[in-house]
Amino acid sequence: METHKADAVRIQTSILNALEKKVLVWLAERQPKWVTSDMLTYIGTFGAAIIAIGYILSAWNINFLWLSSLGFIINWYGDSLDGTLARVRQTQRPIYGYYLDHTIDTINEVMIFIGVGLSGLMHIEIAMFALIIYLLMTINVSINAHLKKEFKLTYASMGPTEFRIIMIIINTLFALIAPLREFSQTITLLGHEFTFMALDYIGMAICLILVILHLSTIRNDIKGYAEMDPMPKRNR
Repeated sequence: METHKADAVRIQTSILNALEKKVLVWLAERQPKWVTSDMLTYIGTFGAAIIAIGYILSAWNINFLWLSSLGFIINWYGDSLDGTLARVRQTQRPIYGYYLDHTIDTINEVMIFIGVGLSGLMHIEIAMFALIIYLLMTINVSINAHLKKEFKLTYASMGPTEFRIIMIIINTLFALIAPLREFSQTITLLGHEFTFMALDYIGMAICLILVILHLSTIRNDIKGYAEMDPMPKRNR
């Protein structure tokens, strides 16, 4: 029988997971009756748009990074609370909710990475490469949710909430420390000169980590699926 993604077990082992669950349940129990899960999902998208706008505007004024940080908080509030609200109120819609939530998530991710790429703090090529890796990992999560009913939300004890906190910290450092945001280094490679800024190096480090995590996950998944679905023996 074919399993449905909506039935997948959520695997979340991030550093802040236990504390975050308590906070989200506390918030869900205090939401006004007119607040719905769908509304929170769209609030998360609004937060993603604020993040992107803040980054784009930071090309003209670095203080707009504070707006992006506010966007990360709004995005966390909507994106993390929508499912918790449905569970607290026992109004889950597994199929509809899965489709809406994860379709909107990909839209949010695209907006955020494009915003970073247009900020002037990072080359757009690096931001787009990070987006590609992130989406590849998202696709892998969806495949595993379909094939083995596991929806893994964390890698190396890091999840979306930890990622948001890291980005807020980076925004704060770049907004407050002028030498950090003004740093640049020109490197000659294969006869061409490339100028990299501080956030470029951070972005490349993040890309490297994501690639390693993704390849490691693929290796483990292939090994696991080979055991689940062994090569059939030929009849002689």
